Amino acid sequence: MSVMSGLHVLTSLSVTVVLLAAACADARDAVAAPNAHSELRITVLDEVPHDTSAFTQGLEFDGAALYETTGLAGQSQLRQLDPATGAVRRSTPLPGRYFGEGLTAVGDRIWQVTYRDGVAIEWDAKTFTPAREVPIEGEGWGVCYDGGQIVRSDGTDRLRFVAPADFTEAGSIAVTRPDGEVVTGLNELECVDGQVWANVWPTDEIVRIDPGTGAVTASADCGALRRGEPDVNVLNGIARAGDGTYLITGKNWSTMYRVRFDAA
Repeated sequence: MSVMSGLHVLTSLSVTVVLLAAACADARDAVAAPNAHSELRITVLDEVPHDTSAFTQGLEFDGAALYETTGLAGQSQLRQLDPATGAVRRSTPLPGRYFGEGLTAVGDRIWQVTYRDGVAIEWDAKTFTPAREVPIEGEGWGVCYDGGQIVRSDGTDRLRFVAPADFTEAGSIAVTRPDGEVVTGLNELECVDGQVWANVWPTDEIVRIDPGTGAVTASADCGALRRGEPDVNVLNGIARAGDGTYLITGKNWSTMYRVRFDAA
């Protein structure tokens, strides 16, 4: 082999190694990307009045309809609100003295969990009447529907996956930050484009979770929304509107904020 031929072979090998290294890096990036973490900031677009007597537990849009559930034993309600004014269009009390928690709409039905009463309530969305009650394990905090299954939280670090037909549990996953720290206090939930947004009780943080891995993919500090609200009135309520904005509120807050999440 000539010197020139040897140099040609070495150059070809070097190029091949570089290309393979680049391909491996791209593959690693592709795997890491879904779990990459982003810090988000909130941009307030509008303010909507909110009933200060509402101990908000769940907030969700179903098309143009805005639903809210409120808590406390003997005071819990299922409500439909006017999204422009915050006025209560209709409401109904929960059966008995149930302590109501989060809700999610599934077709013409609404599923709502209760705090420590051990049941989920299926409502007829048109008539606001209970259709049935089914038993649930552990505490009920938040729920959302991703189009295939219902995701629910129980105040721990776990998201539970349940069937929308009968609320039977099919599995669960622990939620962790990129450094491996578990995230407890998962509260009111909102399913958006394959991700789950959650209030982290009792903080002002909202996190976005990949339900397939349990990884927190983004977080936002919403403390600026308090604006003088008492400290005991924690953030609790995330509802995504059809235009991609969100309504955010808290327990007994005087305001619902229409916001946009942007990269920090």
